[in-house]
Amino acid sequence: MSYQALYRVWRPQRFDEIVGQSIITRTLKNALITKQTSHAYLFTGPRGTGKTSAAKIFAKAVNCHYLKDGEPCNQCETCKAINEGSLNDVIEIDAASNNGVEEIRDIRDKAKYAPTQADYKVYIIDEVHMLSTGAFNALLKTLEEPPANVIFILATTEPHKIPATIISRTQKFDFKRIKPQDILERMEYILDQKKVEYDDKALKLIAKAAEGGMRDALSILDQAMSYGDNKITYENALLVTGSVTNELLTTYMQQVVKKDTKSALITIQKILDEGKDASRFIEDLTSYCQDILLYQQDPGIVEEMELGIIDDQFKALSGQISDQAIYQMINELNAISNSLRFTAHPDVYLEVLTVKITHLDATNQPKAVSAPQSQQSAKTAVPPEVNAEIQQLTQQVAELKAEVADLKRESTPQSPTVSTPEPAKVSEAHSMDNHIELAKIYPILGKATRKQLNQFKSVWPDLMDALSVTQRAVMHVSSPVAASAGGVIVAFEYPFLYQKAQGDTDLKDALENNLDRIVGKAPQIVFVPENQWPDIRREYLASHKDKIKKTGSQSKEANDPKAEPADDDPEPSKEEPDSQPVVKKAAELFGTDILDIKDD
Repeated sequence: MSYQALYRVWRPQRFDEIVGQSIITRTLKNALITKQTSHAYLFTGPRGTGKTSAAKIFAKAVNCHYLKDGEPCNQCETCKAINEGSLNDVIEIDAASNNGVEEIRDIRDKAKYAPTQADYKVYIIDEVHMLSTGAFNALLKTLEEPPANVIFILATTEPHKIPATIISRTQKFDFKRIKPQDILERMEYILDQKKVEYDDKALKLIAKAAEGGMRDALSILDQAMSYGDNKITYENALLVTGSVTNELLTTYMQQVVKKDTKSALITIQKILDEGKDASRFIEDLTSYCQDILLYQQDPGIVEEMELGIIDDQFKALSGQISDQAIYQMINELNAISNSLRFTAHPDVYLEVLTVKITHLDATNQPKAVSAPQSQQSAKTAVPPEVNAEIQQLTQQVAELKAEVADLKRESTPQSPTVSTPEPAKVSEAHSMDNHIELAKIYPILGKATRKQLNQFKSVWPDLMDALSVTQRAVMHVSSPVAASAGGVIVAFEYPFLYQKAQGDTDLKDALENNLDRIVGKAPQIVFVPENQWPDIRREYLASHKDKIKKTGSQSKEANDPKAEPADDDPEPSKEEPDSQPVVKKAAELFGTDILDIKDD
Protein backbone atom coordinates (compact mmCIF):
# COMPACT_ATOMS: atom_id res chain seq x y z
CA MET A 1 0.00 0.00 0.00
CA SER A 2 1.29 3.48 -0.85
CA TYR A 3 2.32 5.89 1.91
CA GLN A 4 -0.49 7.87 3.53
CA ALA A 5 -0.12 11.25 5.18
CA LEU A 6 -0.10 11.31 8.96
CA TYR A 7 -3.34 13.29 9.23
CA ARG A 8 -5.11 10.55 7.22
CA VAL A 9 -3.60 7.61 9.07
CA TRP A 10 -4.20 9.13 12.49
CA ARG A 11 -7.62 10.60 11.79
CA PRO A 12 -9.83 10.19 14.91
CA GLN A 13 -12.14 7.19 14.84
CA ARG A 14 -13.75 7.79 18.26
CA PHE A 15 -14.99 10.92 20.01
CA ASP A 16 -12.30 10.52 22.67
CA GLU A 17 -9.60 10.79 20.00
CA ILE A 18 -10.74 14.26 18.88
CA VAL A 19 -8.22 16.69 20.36
CA GLY A 20 -9.23 19.84 22.23
CA GLN A 21 -13.04 19.68 21.76
CA SER A 22 -14.11 17.89 24.93
CA ILE A 23 -17.31 19.93 25.47
CA ILE A 24 -18.62 19.15 21.98
CA THR A 25 -17.77 15.46 22.09
CA ARG A 26 -19.33 15.07 25.55
CA THR A 27 -22.55 16.72 24.32
CA LEU A 28 -22.76 14.50 21.23
CA LYS A 29 -22.11 11.34 23.24
CA ASN A 30 -24.80 12.25 25.76
CA ALA A 31 -27.27 12.87 22.93
CA LEU A 32 -26.49 9.42 21.51
CA ILE A 33 -26.76 7.69 24.89
CA THR A 34 -30.14 9.28 25.68
CA LYS A 35 -31.32 8.94 22.05
CA GLN A 36 -31.99 12.68 21.78
CA THR A 37 -30.25 13.24 18.47
CA SER A 38 -31.36 16.10 16.23
CA HIS A 39 -32.17 15.94 12.52
CA ALA A 40 -29.64 18.66 11.59
CA TYR A 41 -26.29 19.82 12.98
CA LEU A 42 -23.97 22.69 12.06
CA PHE A 43 -20.26 22.30 12.89
CA THR A 44 -18.29 25.56 12.60
CA GLY A 45 -14.70 26.48 13.37
CA PRO A 46 -11.19 27.02 11.95
CA ARG A 47 -9.57 24.50 9.61
CA GLY A 48 -8.16 21.29 11.03
CA THR A 49 -10.06 21.38 14.33
CA GLY A 50 -12.05 18.14 13.83
CA LYS A 51 -15.36 19.17 12.22
CA THR A 52 -15.50 16.56 9.45
CA SER A 53 -13.98 13.89 11.69
CA ALA A 54 -16.67 14.51 14.32
CA ALA A 55 -19.35 14.30 11.61
CA LYS A 56 -18.08 10.89 10.42
CA ILE A 57 -17.80 9.55 13.98
CA PHE A 58 -21.34 10.73 14.69
CA ALA A 59 -22.56 9.01 11.51
CA LYS A 60 -20.95 5.76 12.76
CA ALA A 61 -22.26 6.11 16.29
CA VAL A 62 -25.85 6.80 15.28
CA ASN A 63 -25.85 3.65 13.12
CA CYS A 64 -23.78 1.38 15.40
CA HIS A 65 -25.72 -1.39 17.18
CA TYR A 66 -22.95 -1.94 19.71
CA LEU A 67 -22.67 1.60 21.07
CA LYS A 68 -20.74 1.85 24.34
CA ASP A 69 -20.80 5.06 26.38
CA GLY A 70 -21.71 6.98 23.22
CA GLU A 71 -18.73 5.64 21.26
CA PRO A 72 -18.94 3.52 18.06
CA CYS A 73 -17.42 0.06 18.30
CA ASN A 74 -15.47 0.34 15.00
CA GLN A 75 -15.76 -3.47 14.73
CA CYS A 76 -19.22 -4.10 13.27
CA GLU A 77 -19.89 -4.18 9.53
CA THR A 78 -21.57 -0.77 9.54
CA CYS A 79 -18.64 0.93 11.32
CA LYS A 80 -16.09 -0.72 9.03
CA ALA A 81 -18.05 0.26 5.92
CA ILE A 82 -18.23 3.89 7.04
CA ASN A 83 -14.50 3.90 7.84
CA GLU A 84 -13.79 2.58 4.34
CA GLY A 85 -16.23 5.04 2.74
CA SER A 86 -18.26 2.25 1.12
CA LEU A 87 -21.60 2.67 2.94
CA ASN A 88 -24.16 4.18 0.58
CA ASP A 89 -26.26 5.59 3.42
CA VAL A 90 -23.53 7.98 4.59
CA ILE A 91 -23.08 10.57 1.85
CA GLU A 92 -20.25 13.13 2.07
CA ILE A 93 -20.66 16.11 -0.28
CA ASP A 94 -18.21 18.91 -1.04
CA ALA A 95 -20.34 22.04 -1.34
CA ALA A 96 -17.47 23.94 -2.97
CA SER A 97 -17.88 21.90 -6.17
CA ASN A 98 -21.56 20.98 -5.77
CA ASN A 99 -23.02 24.36 -4.92
CA GLY A 100 -25.83 24.69 -7.44
CA VAL A 101 -29.58 24.36 -7.08
CA GLU A 102 -29.70 21.13 -9.12
CA GLU A 103 -27.30 19.29 -6.79
CA ILE A 104 -29.33 20.26 -3.70
CA ARG A 105 -32.59 19.29 -5.41
CA ASP A 106 -31.05 15.91 -6.15
CA ILE A 107 -30.20 15.51 -2.44
CA ARG A 108 -33.72 16.59 -1.49
CA ASP A 109 -35.30 14.03 -3.83
CA LYS A 110 -33.04 11.14 -2.74
CA ALA A 111 -33.53 11.92 0.96
CA LYS A 112 -37.14 10.74 0.63
CA TYR A 113 -35.98 7.14 0.14
CA ALA A 114 -35.32 4.97 3.18
CA PRO A 115 -31.72 3.91 4.01
CA THR A 116 -30.68 0.61 2.43
CA GLN A 117 -28.19 -0.79 4.98
CA ALA A 118 -27.95 1.51 8.00
CA ASP A 119 -30.58 2.79 10.40
CA TYR A 120 -30.08 6.42 9.39
CA LYS A 121 -29.16 8.10 6.13
CA VAL A 122 -26.58 10.78 7.00
CA TYR A 123 -25.67 13.66 4.66
CA ILE A 124 -22.37 15.39 5.52
CA ILE A 125 -22.11 18.66 3.54
CA ASP A 126 -18.61 20.13 3.87
CA GLU A 127 -17.85 23.84 3.28
CA VAL A 128 -21.59 24.49 3.22
CA HIS A 129 -21.06 28.27 3.06
CA MET A 130 -20.13 27.83 -0.63
CA LEU A 131 -23.72 26.98 -1.58
CA SER A 132 -25.51 29.56 -3.73
CA THR A 133 -28.54 31.48 -2.48
CA GLY A 134 -30.81 29.32 -4.62
CA ALA A 135 -29.25 26.15 -3.24
CA PHE A 136 -29.80 27.33 0.34
CA ASN A 137 -33.44 28.07 -0.47
CA ALA A 138 -33.85 24.60 -1.99
CA LEU A 139 -32.44 23.06 1.19
CA LEU A 140 -34.58 25.03 3.65
CA LYS A 141 -37.76 22.97 3.80
CA THR A 142 -35.99 19.61 3.74
CA LEU A 143 -33.65 20.78 6.50
CA GLU A 144 -36.55 21.86 8.69
CA GLU A 145 -38.70 18.76 8.24
CA PRO A 146 -36.56 15.97 6.80
CA PRO A 147 -37.96 12.46 6.30
CA ALA A 148 -37.62 10.04 9.19
CA ASN A 149 -34.20 8.39 9.53
CA VAL A 150 -32.38 11.27 7.73
CA ILE A 151 -29.74 13.42 9.45
CA PHE A 152 -27.95 16.43 7.94
CA ILE A 153 -24.52 17.50 9.24
CA LEU A 154 -23.26 20.80 7.80
CA ALA A 155 -19.62 21.84 8.28
CA THR A 156 -18.06 25.22 7.52
CA THR A 157 -15.14 27.51 8.36
CA GLU A 158 -17.19 30.66 7.63
CA PRO A 159 -20.52 30.53 9.48
CA HIS A 160 -21.20 34.24 8.89
CA LYS A 161 -21.90 33.42 5.22
CA ILE A 162 -24.71 31.01 6.09
CA PRO A 163 -28.26 32.45 6.11
CA ALA A 164 -29.87 32.80 9.53
CA THR A 165 -32.81 30.71 8.28
CA ILE A 166 -30.45 27.75 7.86
CA ILE A 167 -28.69 28.24 11.22
CA SER A 168 -32.01 28.41 13.09
CA ARG A 169 -32.93 24.96 11.77
CA THR A 170 -29.80 23.25 13.13
CA GLN A 171 -27.97 22.54 16.38
CA LYS A 172 -24.82 24.65 16.16
CA PHE A 173 -21.47 23.53 17.60
CA ASP A 174 -18.48 25.90 17.54
CA PHE A 175 -15.13 24.09 17.28
CA LYS A 176 -12.34 26.13 18.89
CA ARG A 177 -8.69 26.44 17.96
CA ILE A 178 -6.75 23.64 19.64
CA LYS A 179 -4.31 24.65 22.37
CA PRO A 180 -0.60 24.19 21.51
CA GLN A 181 -0.23 21.95 24.57
CA ASP A 182 -2.95 19.57 23.31
CA ILE A 183 -1.37 19.51 19.83
CA LEU A 184 2.02 18.76 21.39
CA GLU A 185 0.69 15.83 23.40
CA ARG A 186 -1.03 14.33 20.34
CA MET A 187 2.16 14.61 18.24
CA GLU A 188 4.22 13.02 21.00
CA TYR A 189 1.74 10.12 21.16
CA ILE A 190 1.88 9.56 17.38
CA LEU A 191 5.69 9.69 17.23
CA ASP A 192 5.99 7.34 20.19
CA GLN A 193 3.69 4.89 18.40
CA LYS A 194 5.79 5.17 15.22
CA LYS A 195 9.03 4.94 17.26
CA VAL A 196 10.44 8.12 15.69
CA GLU A 197 13.12 10.17 17.47
CA TYR A 198 12.25 13.80 18.08
CA ASP A 199 13.48 16.99 19.74
CA ASP A 200 11.07 18.51 22.28
CA LYS A 201 11.86 22.04 21.06
CA ALA A 202 11.05 21.01 17.50
CA LEU A 203 7.59 19.72 18.46
CA LYS A 204 6.87 22.87 20.46
CA LEU A 205 7.79 24.98 17.43
CA ILE A 206 5.51 22.92 15.17
CA ALA A 207 2.66 23.07 17.70
CA LYS A 208 2.88 26.86 17.73
CA ALA A 209 3.23 27.16 13.93
CA ALA A 210 0.05 25.07 13.44
CA GLU A 211 -2.04 28.01 14.74
CA GLY A 212 -4.60 25.79 16.46
CA GLY A 213 -5.10 23.26 13.66
CA MET A 214 -4.34 19.59 14.33
CA ARG A 215 -4.26 18.75 10.62
CA ASP A 216 -1.78 21.57 9.95
CA ALA A 217 0.43 20.30 12.77
CA LEU A 218 0.50 16.75 11.37
CA SER A 219 1.22 18.04 7.86
CA ILE A 220 4.21 20.04 9.13
CA LEU A 221 5.33 17.04 11.18
CA ASP A 222 5.14 14.88 8.05
CA GLN A 223 7.36 17.33 6.17
CA ALA A 224 9.88 17.49 9.02
CA MET A 225 10.03 13.67 9.14
CA SER A 226 10.65 13.47 5.41
CA TYR A 227 13.34 16.16 5.54
CA GLY A 228 15.13 14.62 8.51
CA ASP A 229 14.91 10.96 7.42
CA ASN A 230 12.43 9.95 10.14
CA LYS A 231 14.10 12.12 12.78
CA ILE A 232 12.59 15.40 14.02
CA THR A 233 15.22 18.03 14.90
CA TYR A 234 14.82 21.69 15.87
CA GLU A 235 16.82 22.83 12.83
CA ASN A 236 14.62 20.82 10.47
CA ALA A 237 11.48 22.21 12.08
CA LEU A 238 12.78 25.75 11.59
CA LEU A 239 13.47 25.08 7.91
CA VAL A 240 10.08 23.47 7.30
CA THR A 241 8.05 26.16 9.08
CA GLY A 242 10.17 29.09 7.85
CA SER A 243 10.30 30.42 11.41
CA VAL A 244 13.08 32.50 12.92
CA THR A 245 14.78 31.18 16.05
CA ASN A 246 13.83 32.67 19.40
CA GLU A 247 17.47 33.60 19.93
CA LEU A 248 17.55 35.63 16.71
CA LEU A 249 14.28 37.38 17.54
CA THR A 250 15.58 38.25 21.00
CA THR A 251 18.83 39.58 19.54
CA TYR A 252 16.92 41.74 17.06
CA MET A 253 14.61 43.15 19.75
CA GLN A 254 17.57 43.93 22.03
CA GLN A 255 19.19 45.89 19.20
CA VAL A 256 15.93 47.77 18.60
CA VAL A 257 15.60 48.69 22.30
CA LYS A 258 19.21 49.91 22.35
CA LYS A 259 18.54 51.89 19.12
CA ASP A 260 21.46 50.09 17.49
CA THR A 261 20.20 50.54 13.92
CA LYS A 262 23.38 49.27 12.27
CA SER A 263 23.40 45.94 14.15
CA ALA A 264 19.66 45.48 13.62
CA LEU A 265 20.11 45.94 9.86
CA ILE A 266 22.87 43.32 9.89
CA THR A 267 20.54 40.91 11.73
CA ILE A 268 17.81 41.50 9.12
CA GLN A 269 20.26 40.73 6.33
CA LYS A 270 21.31 37.54 8.12
CA ILE A 271 17.67 36.44 8.38
CA LEU A 272 17.09 37.03 4.67
CA ASP A 273 20.37 35.31 3.71
CA GLU A 274 19.18 32.19 5.54
CA GLY A 275 16.16 32.09 3.20
CA LYS A 276 13.59 33.01 5.83
CA ASP A 277 10.28 34.32 4.55
CA ALA A 278 9.82 38.05 5.23
CA SER A 279 6.10 37.71 5.98
CA ARG A 280 6.80 34.87 8.39
CA PHE A 281 9.44 37.01 10.14
CA ILE A 282 6.88 39.82 10.59
CA GLU A 283 4.38 37.32 12.05
CA ASP A 284 7.00 35.93 14.44
CA LEU A 285 8.06 39.43 15.52
CA THR A 286 4.44 40.49 16.10
CA SER A 287 3.90 37.36 18.20
CA TYR A 288 7.09 38.14 20.13
CA CYS A 289 5.82 41.67 20.89
CA GLN A 290 2.51 40.19 22.02
CA ASP A 291 4.37 37.81 24.35
CA ILE A 292 6.28 40.74 25.91
CA LEU A 293 3.05 42.65 26.58
CA LEU A 294 1.38 39.61 28.11
CA TYR A 295 4.47 38.69 30.13
CA GLN A 296 4.50 42.19 31.67
CA GLN A 297 0.91 41.57 32.86
CA ASP A 298 0.95 37.86 33.73
CA PRO A 299 4.06 35.69 33.14
CA GLY A 300 2.04 32.50 33.63
CA ILE A 301 -0.05 33.14 30.51
CA VAL A 302 3.04 33.33 28.29
CA GLU A 303 4.64 30.31 29.91
CA GLU A 304 1.54 28.30 28.97
CA MET A 305 1.16 29.75 25.46
CA GLU A 306 4.83 29.36 24.55
CA LEU A 307 5.09 25.92 26.13
CA GLY A 308 7.85 27.02 28.45
CA ILE A 309 10.18 28.48 25.77
CA ILE A 310 10.98 31.58 27.88
CA ASP A 311 14.65 32.30 28.64
CA ASP A 312 16.43 34.84 30.86
CA GLN A 313 17.09 37.18 27.93
CA PHE A 314 13.36 37.39 27.17
CA LYS A 315 12.59 38.13 30.83
CA ALA A 316 15.21 40.88 30.94
CA LEU A 317 13.97 42.39 27.68
CA SER A 318 10.37 42.54 28.92
CA GLY A 319 11.53 44.81 31.73
CA GLN A 320 13.46 47.17 29.44
CA ILE A 321 10.76 48.10 26.92
CA SER A 322 7.61 50.13 27.63
CA ASP A 323 4.11 49.15 26.58
CA GLN A 324 3.83 52.38 24.55
CA ALA A 325 6.88 51.39 22.49
CA ILE A 326 5.33 47.95 21.90
CA TYR A 327 2.05 49.54 20.73
CA GLN A 328 3.92 51.65 18.18
CA MET A 329 6.00 48.71 17.01
CA ILE A 330 2.89 46.58 16.43
CA ASN A 331 1.34 49.40 14.37
CA GLU A 332 4.47 49.57 12.20
CA LEU A 333 4.57 45.78 11.85
CA ASN A 334 0.93 45.71 10.76
CA ALA A 335 1.57 48.39 8.11
CA ILE A 336 4.62 46.53 6.77
CA SER A 337 2.72 43.22 6.75
CA ASN A 338 0.10 44.71 4.43
CA SER A 339 2.76 46.15 2.13
CA LEU A 340 4.73 42.88 1.85
CA ARG A 341 1.82 41.20 0.06
CA PHE A 342 2.27 43.45 -2.97
CA THR A 343 6.04 43.73 -3.33
CA ALA A 344 8.82 41.77 -4.95
CA HIS A 345 11.45 43.43 -2.74
CA PRO A 346 10.70 42.45 0.87
CA ASP A 347 14.26 43.29 1.97
CA VAL A 348 13.60 46.99 1.34
CA TYR A 349 10.51 46.99 3.55
CA LEU A 350 12.26 45.10 6.35
CA GLU A 351 15.16 47.57 6.31
CA VAL A 352 12.76 50.55 6.37
CA LEU A 353 10.89 48.90 9.25
CA THR A 354 14.15 48.46 11.18
CA VAL A 355 15.08 52.12 10.82
CA LYS A 356 11.58 53.21 11.89
CA ILE A 357 11.29 51.11 15.04
CA THR A 358 14.81 52.01 16.20
CA HIS A 359 13.73 55.69 16.17
CA LEU A 360 10.24 55.36 17.65
CA ASP A 361 10.77 57.29 20.90
CA ALA A 362 11.15 60.56 19.03
CA THR A 363 7.40 60.55 18.38
CA ASN A 364 6.63 60.24 22.07
CA GLN A 365 8.52 63.29 23.43
CA PRO A 366 5.82 66.04 23.37
CA LYS A 367 4.32 64.40 26.46
CA ALA A 368 7.48 65.27 28.42
CA VAL A 369 7.15 68.96 27.49
CA SER A 370 3.43 69.27 28.19
CA ALA A 371 3.29 67.34 31.47
CA PRO A 372 5.77 68.56 34.10
CA GLN A 373 4.98 65.63 36.37
CA SER A 374 6.36 63.17 33.77
CA GLN A 375 9.55 65.07 32.91
CA GLN A 376 11.64 63.25 35.49
CA SER A 377 10.74 59.81 34.13
CA ALA A 378 11.15 60.98 30.53
CA LYS A 379 14.71 62.12 31.10
CA THR A 380 15.98 58.59 30.94
CA ALA A 381 14.37 58.08 27.53
CA VAL A 382 15.69 61.20 25.72
CA PRO A 383 19.18 62.46 24.80
CA PRO A 384 20.93 64.85 27.28
CA GLU A 385 20.74 67.81 24.88
CA VAL A 386 16.94 67.48 24.75
CA ASN A 387 16.76 67.43 28.55
CA ALA A 388 18.85 70.60 28.68
CA GLU A 389 16.50 72.31 26.22
CA ILE A 390 13.47 71.23 28.28
CA GLN A 391 15.03 72.70 31.44
CA GLN A 392 15.79 75.97 29.63
CA LEU A 393 12.21 76.25 28.35
CA THR A 394 10.85 75.49 31.82
CA GLN A 395 12.98 78.30 33.27
CA GLN A 396 11.78 80.74 30.60
CA VAL A 397 8.15 79.86 31.33
CA ALA A 398 8.72 80.50 35.04
CA GLU A 399 10.25 83.92 34.26
CA LEU A 400 7.33 84.84 32.01
CA LYS A 401 4.86 83.86 34.74
CA ALA A 402 6.69 86.10 37.19
CA GLU A 403 6.53 89.04 34.75
CA VAL A 404 2.81 88.49 34.20
CA ALA A 405 2.24 88.42 37.96
CA ASP A 406 4.09 91.75 38.32
CA LEU A 407 2.02 93.33 35.55
CA LYS A 408 -1.17 92.06 37.17
CA ARG A 409 -0.26 93.66 40.50
CA GLU A 410 0.54 96.99 38.82
CA SER A 411 -2.71 97.12 36.83
CA THR A 412 -6.34 97.45 37.91
CA PRO A 413 -9.20 95.12 36.82
CA GLN A 414 -10.94 98.01 35.02
CA SER A 415 -8.01 98.96 32.78
CA PRO A 416 -6.20 96.09 31.15
CA THR A 417 -2.94 97.16 29.52
CA VAL A 418 -1.66 94.20 27.57
CA SER A 419 -3.64 92.94 24.59
CA THR A 420 -1.48 90.88 22.27
CA PRO A 421 0.91 88.35 23.92
CA GLU A 422 -1.55 85.47 24.41
CA PRO A 423 -3.07 85.38 20.90
CA ALA A 424 0.44 85.52 19.43
CA LYS A 425 1.49 82.62 21.67
CA VAL A 426 -1.55 80.61 20.65
CA SER A 427 -0.90 81.26 16.99
CA GLU A 428 2.58 79.81 17.39
CA ALA A 429 1.14 76.77 19.16
CA HIS A 430 -1.44 76.26 16.47
CA SER A 431 1.17 76.49 13.74
CA MET A 432 2.55 73.19 15.02
CA ASP A 433 -0.70 71.46 14.09
CA ASN A 434 -2.97 73.13 11.57
CA HIS A 435 -5.63 70.43 11.91
CA ILE A 436 -7.17 71.79 15.12
CA GLU A 437 -10.78 72.55 14.23
CA LEU A 438 -11.36 75.91 15.95
CA ALA A 439 -14.48 76.48 13.84
CA LYS A 440 -16.03 73.47 15.57
CA ILE A 441 -14.51 74.07 19.01
CA TYR A 442 -15.71 77.67 19.53
CA PRO A 443 -19.46 76.94 19.03
CA ILE A 444 -19.19 74.16 21.62
CA LEU A 445 -17.42 76.46 24.09
CA GLY A 446 -20.09 79.13 23.50
CA LYS A 447 -22.78 76.85 24.93
CA ALA A 448 -20.67 74.66 27.21
CA THR A 449 -21.67 73.87 30.80
CA ARG A 450 -20.13 71.88 33.61
CA LYS A 451 -23.32 69.83 33.91
CA GLN A 452 -22.90 68.56 30.35
CA LEU A 453 -19.21 67.79 30.93
CA ASN A 454 -19.93 65.86 34.11
CA GLN A 455 -22.53 63.81 32.23
CA PHE A 456 -20.08 62.79 29.52
CA LYS A 457 -17.29 62.11 32.05
CA SER A 458 -19.59 59.77 33.97
CA VAL A 459 -20.37 57.66 30.88
CA TRP A 460 -16.84 57.78 29.43
CA PRO A 461 -15.77 54.36 30.84
CA ASP A 462 -18.93 52.75 29.40
CA LEU A 463 -18.21 54.40 26.05
CA MET A 464 -14.65 52.99 26.03
CA ASP A 465 -15.96 49.48 26.76
CA ALA A 466 -18.27 49.71 23.74
CA LEU A 467 -15.36 50.34 21.33
CA SER A 468 -13.30 47.71 19.57
CA VAL A 469 -9.87 46.72 20.92
CA THR A 470 -8.09 48.80 18.25
CA GLN A 471 -10.25 51.85 18.93
CA ARG A 472 -9.74 51.55 22.71
CA ALA A 473 -5.98 51.48 22.14
CA VAL A 474 -6.21 54.91 20.47
CA MET A 475 -8.68 56.42 22.98
CA HIS A 476 -7.24 55.06 26.25
CA VAL A 477 -5.29 58.29 26.98
CA SER A 478 -8.13 60.69 26.12
CA SER A 479 -10.81 62.39 28.19
CA PRO A 480 -13.57 64.97 27.66
CA VAL A 481 -12.53 68.51 28.69
CA ALA A 482 -15.53 70.58 27.54
CA ALA A 483 -19.09 69.80 26.49
CA SER A 484 -22.35 71.38 25.45
CA ALA A 485 -25.67 69.84 24.50
CA GLY A 486 -24.51 69.54 20.89
CA GLY A 487 -20.82 68.70 21.16
CA VAL A 488 -17.90 67.27 23.17
CA ILE A 489 -14.24 68.33 23.10
CA VAL A 490 -11.87 65.42 23.79
CA ALA A 491 -8.18 65.99 24.69
CA PHE A 492 -5.37 63.47 23.97
CA GLU A 493 -2.24 63.15 26.11
CA TYR A 494 -0.12 62.05 23.14
CA PRO A 495 -0.09 64.18 19.96
CA PHE A 496 0.59 61.15 17.74
CA LEU A 497 -2.58 59.47 19.05
CA TYR A 498 -4.48 62.72 18.47
CA GLN A 499 -3.31 62.74 14.84
CA LYS A 500 -4.30 59.09 14.42
CA ALA A 501 -7.78 59.70 15.87
CA GLN A 502 -8.23 62.88 13.84
CA GLY A 503 -8.00 60.94 10.57
CA ASP A 504 -10.12 57.98 11.69
CA THR A 505 -13.72 58.62 10.59
CA ASP A 506 -14.79 55.14 11.71
CA LEU A 507 -13.63 55.96 15.25
CA LYS A 508 -15.67 59.19 15.34
CA ASP A 509 -18.72 57.36 13.99
CA ALA A 510 -18.33 54.66 16.64
CA LEU A 511 -18.04 57.25 19.42
CA GLU A 512 -21.10 59.19 18.25
CA ASN A 513 -23.20 56.06 17.70
CA ASN A 514 -22.35 54.61 21.10
CA LEU A 515 -22.98 57.95 22.82
CA ASP A 516 -26.38 58.01 21.13
CA ARG A 517 -27.07 54.58 22.59
CA ILE A 518 -25.78 55.43 26.09
CA VAL A 519 -27.07 58.98 26.68
CA GLY A 520 -29.79 59.20 24.02
CA LYS A 521 -28.09 61.79 21.83
CA ALA A 522 -25.24 61.91 19.31
CA PRO A 523 -23.18 65.08 19.96
CA GLN A 524 -20.46 66.27 17.60
CA ILE A 525 -17.03 65.09 18.80
CA VAL A 526 -13.95 67.29 18.31
CA PHE A 527 -10.39 66.20 19.18
CA VAL A 528 -7.58 68.45 20.53
CA PRO A 529 -4.03 67.79 21.81
CA GLU A 530 -3.87 68.14 25.58
CA ASN A 531 -0.76 70.33 25.50
CA GLN A 532 -2.56 72.93 23.33
CA TRP A 533 -5.89 72.90 25.17
CA PRO A 534 -4.98 75.69 27.69
CA ASP A 535 -3.94 77.98 24.83
CA ILE A 536 -7.17 77.27 22.94
CA ARG A 537 -9.20 78.24 26.04
CA ARG A 538 -7.32 81.50 26.51
CA GLU A 539 -7.61 82.36 22.82
CA TYR A 540 -11.36 81.76 22.94
CA LEU A 541 -11.81 84.13 25.90
CA ALA A 542 -9.64 86.78 24.27
CA SER A 543 -11.32 86.62 20.85
CA HIS A 544 -14.88 86.56 22.27
CA LYS A 545 -14.31 89.21 24.96
CA ASP A 546 -16.81 91.70 23.53
CA LYS A 547 -19.52 89.08 23.06
CA ILE A 548 -18.94 87.78 26.59
CA LYS A 549 -19.22 91.31 28.05
CA LYS A 550 -22.50 91.88 26.23
CA THR A 551 -23.84 88.54 27.43
CA GLY A 552 -22.67 89.26 30.96
CA SER A 553 -24.50 92.59 31.10
CA GLN A 554 -27.76 90.95 30.03
CA SER A 555 -27.73 88.02 32.43
CA LYS A 556 -26.46 87.70 35.99
CA GLU A 557 -26.96 83.97 36.28
CA ALA A 558 -23.87 81.91 35.43
CA ASN A 559 -23.94 78.56 33.69
CA ASP A 560 -22.50 75.52 35.43
CA PRO A 561 -18.68 75.80 35.22
CA LYS A 562 -16.73 73.00 33.58
CA ALA A 563 -13.34 72.12 32.30
CA GLU A 564 -10.42 69.99 32.98
CA PRO A 565 -7.87 71.35 35.52
CA ALA A 566 -4.82 71.49 33.30
CA ASP A 567 -3.11 74.84 34.03
CA ASP A 568 -0.15 75.35 36.32
CA ASP A 569 -0.90 79.09 36.76
CA PRO A 570 -1.03 80.78 40.18
CA GLU A 571 -4.20 80.78 42.30
CA PRO A 572 -6.60 83.33 40.76
CA SER A 573 -8.25 86.22 42.47
CA LYS A 574 -11.87 85.32 43.07
CA GLU A 575 -12.99 88.67 44.39
CA GLU A 576 -16.17 89.97 42.77
CA PRO A 577 -16.07 87.91 39.52
CA ASP A 578 -19.26 89.62 38.35
CA SER A 579 -17.34 92.89 37.99
CA GLN A 580 -15.58 91.53 34.89
CA PRO A 581 -17.76 89.72 32.30
CA VAL A 582 -14.74 88.00 30.75
CA VAL A 583 -13.68 86.65 34.13
CA LYS A 584 -17.24 85.59 34.81
CA LYS A 585 -17.47 83.71 31.48
CA ALA A 586 -14.13 82.02 32.17
CA ALA A 587 -15.48 80.86 35.51
CA GLU A 588 -18.55 79.46 33.76
CA LEU A 589 -16.47 77.60 31.18
CA PHE A 590 -13.48 76.42 33.15
CA GLY A 591 -14.28 76.74 36.86
CA THR A 592 -12.90 79.11 39.48
CA ASP A 593 -10.46 76.52 40.80
CA ILE A 594 -8.17 76.96 37.77
CA LEU A 595 -9.06 80.58 36.90
CA ASP A 596 -6.05 82.84 36.42
CA ILE A 597 -6.79 86.53 35.76
CA LYS A 598 -4.26 88.08 33.37
CA ASP A 599 -4.12 91.53 31.84
CA ASP A 600 -5.45 91.24 28.34
